[in-house]
Amino acid sequence: MNNYEQYYLSPTRQLTDVEKELVWKKPLSHKVSEEELRICKEIKRNWNRGEMKIANILLEGDAGSGKTQLAKALSADFGLPYTKVTCFADMDKSDIIGAILPVISSDRLEKMEPAEQTVLKALYESDGFQSTAEILMNVLGVTQEQAALKMKQLLNRIEQNKEDDVVEYRFYPSEIVRAYQKGYLLEIQEPTVIRDAAVLMALNSALELDGSINLPTEIIRRHPDFIAVITTNRSYAGTRPLNEALRDRVQHTEKMDLPTKEIMIERAMSKTGYRDEKVLDVLADIIIVLDRTARVNAIKGVAGMRSFFYWADAVAEGASAKQSLYHKVIYKITTDSDEIKLLEEALNSQGLIDELDKVEIELKKKQYLTKQR
Repeated sequence: MNNYEQYYLSPTRQLTDVEKELVWKKPLSHKVSEEELRICKEIKRNWNRGEMKIANILLEGDAGSGKTQLAKALSADFGLPYTKVTCFADMDKSDIIGAILPVISSDRLEKMEPAEQTVLKALYESDGFQSTAEILMNVLGVTQEQAALKMKQLLNRIEQNKEDDVVEYRFYPSEIVRAYQKGYLLEIQEPTVIRDAAVLMALNSALELDGSINLPTEIIRRHPDFIAVITTNRSYAGTRPLNEALRDRVQHTEKMDLPTKEIMIERAMSKTGYRDEKVLDVLADIIIVLDRTARVNAIKGVAGMRSFFYWADAVAEGASAKQSLYHKVIYKITTDSDEIKLLEEALNSQGLIDELDKVEIELKKKQYLTKQR
């Protein structure tokens, strides 16, 4: 038994082969965080406690703070298939529920545009396991938002050119419905961007512990194993405060910030394979100061773990630590000259530019000695 199998919520549940593939496999580089352990213990402890059950989680923090990684890790911990939906501003109820699609004749199908033919054939041939969005994303190679828009355009086109040969309608569930009905762990990314109040109401209703979703074909109940993990950024352009009714349906929340410096370094070593602790220590200090300075000065960008990993990896491959600081970290936060100056002043005041210069000298010495061997 893997050490995280102790948190399996339904150990006797038999998953299909396809569902087993959806259960996230933790890479060797994954480090279990305090947040992960805390959530696992809380959910396991309350799983069979009726109204005290915890099945809706909120992970709120800056971009790059590890929210999606944590959501996927919970899939492995709980032994549940992982899937996700990325919310967008113009979502409507069909994106929450799914779509009814007419099955048209092959003659009429041949008169349609090649892309539309491809999409409809893929939908007709699907086994109902995938959502409409997922099918379109795979067939057309587009984003979830583009897939939803394409689906609406296709439905409008069919409706406008309606003929008498439509004898059958088929319902294609959304990714949310699929996870809800089959008992998966669903990551709901950025519901804060949704504009339509009716869409939020539908989502709120679905997240009730004893909730149900009214489909055009039937009413479905929430599967007892269904877990919703809402992930949302703080202070992110285009977002609004999380809907109060949605927040009220959450039973456990984690505030996702940068971890401690020690954990940052440990994760960077694991992720990149770079093991120079002295260099990583300076790089981590710089990330922490930049993150704090950006917050204090209301600079929208973020100095997070992703920036730290890519910067450390560039340095490990021989890039200039000082030069790559701008391309991997600072310019990712902002390219505004005044804001960059604020960030540079913060680093200077902490003596971190001098520390970075020392790192550069040491790295050049090591590179020189390596070449001489």
